[in-house]
Amino acid sequence: MLKYTNYTLKKFEAIFEELQYTIRYEKGSFQSGYCMVKNQKIVIINKFFDTEAKINCLIDILDTTEIDKTELTKKSQKFLLEVVPQYIEQKK
Repeated sequence: MLKYTNYTLKKFEAIFEELQYTIRYEKGSFQSGYCMVKNQKIVIINKFFDTEAKINCLIDILDTTEIDKTELTKKSQKFLLEVVPQYIEQKK
């Protein structure tokens, strides 16, 4: 089961870093809680979100973005395989 802690958030941030994305936490009125800058690997997430909401935004982005898993370390690949399928099952 996914634990919504700062440690888990850091793991997701590391995955985005490995994929060469920049994550910025800023204030704004994003309808989905986050936005992605077109043609750039920049993700902007509402800075007022709690840890759980930030993690959920990052998971949603991973779910809707094609990622090259070869860019990820073995540790990150294992983490994604363990965590993301559990999250997707919980949403259904």
